[in-house]
Amino acid sequence: MPSLKDLRVRITSVQSTKKITSAMKMVAASKLRRAQDAAEAARPYAERMERMLGNLAGGAAGRAGAAPMLAGTGKDDVHLVVVMTANRGLCGGFNSNIIRASRVLIRELLATGKTVKILCVGRKGAESLRRDYKDQIVNAFSEFGRKVVVFSEANVVATMITEMFFAGQFDVATMVYARFKSAMTQVVTRQQIIPFPVPAANTAGDAAMVYDYEPSDQEILGELLPRNLAIQVFRAMLENAASEQGAKMTAMDSATRNAGEMINALTMKYNRSRQAMITKELIEIISGAEAL
Repeated sequence: MPSLKDLRVRITSVQSTKKITSAMKMVAASKLRRAQDAAEAARPYAERMERMLGNLAGGAAGRAGAAPMLAGTGKDDVHLVVVMTANRGLCGGFNSNIIRASRVLIRELLATGKTVKILCVGRKGAESLRRDYKDQIVNAFSEFGRKVVVFSEANVVATMITEMFFAGQFDVATMVYARFKSAMTQVVTRQQIIPFPVPAANTAGDAAMVYDYEPSDQEILGELLPRNLAIQVFRAMLENAASEQGAKMTAMDSATRNAGEMINALTMKYNRSRQAMITKELIEIISGAEAL
């Protein structure tokens, strides 16, 4: 049975931990508001860009001379998996969920005989995947998004992906990241970014829209597809940042509550031990007095 001193030391230690987790929760809550606003502000532009490009791609797909990022290489042999995680831990299952989904995708591709290359954005993903897929990791960005996510960082990632594609280093690229839904819910998402996924044709109930483009749709696609890639990468990084802060706030809230419950249990144990010790000392004093 631990002594009273041991219990006091442990209670003090847990109280210090509770102060830290409570402070981290408040910091994450303040960062979450900004990150959530940034992620939600980026969604309309990214979604409209995808919709407009989808309309363009629907008309250009299958034509001779279609943009390479739309038509692809014509093969499905080499896949690039872009894994987006956080640079730090203490955010619940946020990183592990993304890494687990990435491992599932990688195993599925390898099981079908595909060649897999991995590009990591975030230190936690690189550290975890390096254990099993060290040879498949082509690059890792572990400094991006440490304070805030900026478009220039996303553009660096997108430029590298584009250069790898035009160098013939892969055929299909897929991003794995967490889409922010709420502070308690983050949805791990797979998104194919190269070749650009052409949407299904409109149903009979939808009004078909016809657009005239100047210059030609091929020239527009050649310009907008690389830009759209950067926008989609930027959006994924913003979604990830908001998801990370939401997961961290939830994890630190649970840790703070657990610390409070542990303090209560340890305090009760301390009081009982102290009361038992006092009772034992009184019994010894009374027994000694009666013996005299």
